[in-house]
Amino acid sequence: MFALRRAASPELYLMGSQTPPLICIPVCVHTADQLNAALDDAAAAGDIVEIRLDCLQPEALGTVVPQLSDRLRSLGKSSIVTLRSSEEGGVNSHTRDVRRRFWLEQAPADASFFDIELDLVEELSSHNAAIDWDRVICSHHDFRALPDDLIQTYERMARTRARILKIAVQVDDIIDNLPLFALLNRASVERREIIAIAMGQAGIMSRILGPSRGGFLTYGAMEAASATAPGQLTARELREVYRLHSITEATEIVGLVGKPTEHSMSPQLHNAAFAASQIDAVYLPFEVSDVAAFISRMVNPRTKEFEWNLRGLSVTAPHKSAVIRYLDHIDPAAEQIGAVNTIVLKDGWLHGYNTDAEGFIKPLLDRVGSVSRFRCAVIGSGGAARTACWALKKRNAGVTVLARNSKHAEALAGEFGVEWKVLAEGPLTGFDLVVNATPVGTRGSAENESVASADQLRGVGLVYDLVYNPRETRLVSEAMKAGCDTLGGLEMLVAQAKIQFRLWTGLEVPNRVMEEAAKRALV
Repeated sequence: MFALRRAASPELYLMGSQTPPLICIPVCVHTADQLNAALDDAAAAGDIVEIRLDCLQPEALGTVVPQLSDRLRSLGKSSIVTLRSSEEGGVNSHTRDVRRRFWLEQAPADASFFDIELDLVEELSSHNAAIDWDRVICSHHDFRALPDDLIQTYERMARTRARILKIAVQVDDIIDNLPLFALLNRASVERREIIAIAMGQAGIMSRILGPSRGGFLTYGAMEAASATAPGQLTARELREVYRLHSITEATEIVGLVGKPTEHSMSPQLHNAAFAASQIDAVYLPFEVSDVAAFISRMVNPRTKEFEWNLRGLSVTAPHKSAVIRYLDHIDPAAEQIGAVNTIVLKDGWLHGYNTDAEGFIKPLLDRVGSVSRFRCAVIGSGGAARTACWALKKRNAGVTVLARNSKHAEALAGEFGVEWKVLAEGPLTGFDLVVNATPVGTRGSAENESVASADQLRGVGLVYDLVYNPRETRLVSEAMKAGCDTLGGLEMLVAQAKIQFRLWTGLEVPNRVMEEAAKRALV
């Protein structure tokens, strides 16, 4: 259970107890006019502004550079200037000679920092170039994968005269963050300033927790569309959703285990509840491919390789059933369902629960009163379908599993002693309730798809779509055309999240906090 510590405030940082986390806003635009407007916006939103000169069109670069020093002076904020090579993510290609000449002859005097790639830093250093090395960020970017020679790269950077070291590498799984946090720890011991970023959805924890582990800064985009690297959050999300400025090493961590996690609203719901309850905790998305490795290396107190104040986890597809074998205790309901969506770390042990069942059934019972003797069709054969079948049968409903894969449908129906049929193109008449327990309709590539059409749904009493993002899915739209009553997945999401919050904290969520957070997220 969480210790009820009040979250730290920015004012506490300013009083000298800690260095406040810095949010750097990258500015990557194509013309001089766009740059002028974007710089003012970035200065208002961030602590540091990064000017990506490589984004400028070649003709604009020649216009901007002579005036850049005066422009930076007018900002009133610290600044980073970079002219990145195309090999390390530069937008427009500039030759090595152009970049060398820029740093030697044209670097703006009023920039706070210069971000220069490692190979060029080594060259300039070996020639005793007249550069203020106390302002240099020596950087290395790898947009392909986590490199095998990460430590060697760090050591090369550490041998240069640069004040700050920056490493940004692409990661595909949550455990790939471990080497980056190891570098943060090593740099702290060696008293080196460092920026260590794991790029991609799986690297979000490095962007949020990095500053509390000694990272010099983190990057936040002005808008999602203007992000300059994979997995880069907006400055607003860092401040308002994740409360970056209140995170310390003591902050308790909860996270969502799944793949994908990009469209989940759980961070908005739980972080809003933590903030309203004044609990020093943060909820993060964890993009997990190998759940066994994640539990062993980052979660289990007896085997983990990373010291963090982890207190609980949400679990979503595709890991709800697979995670069970790695837990110490399973709640009877979760064991019967065969799926865990909530983990509580308590006294060194991992306890598994299923809050989906209660979260699923509560909005339904609020709507219809009772499902006893209802004729229910559950579309799907995965974890969500298991939960729906268990919850409906427990309340004396008649259940039929519908799935395109006959083997999966038959297996699930056999476990719960219910009927099954292959999902076909024919009508779904004869059912009082149709539940979509598949991800079809979720925002993204499947957003315009539906498991059933209006013609198939005519005569159905209630259609319950467990997809919650977007709020009105294609299935809900088809159901309304057919004259059906509808229930969306957002109600289930909020209901199960409130139970999770209670399991982790022992507290009830303040009134309507999660509902309001969900509305803001879906605007």
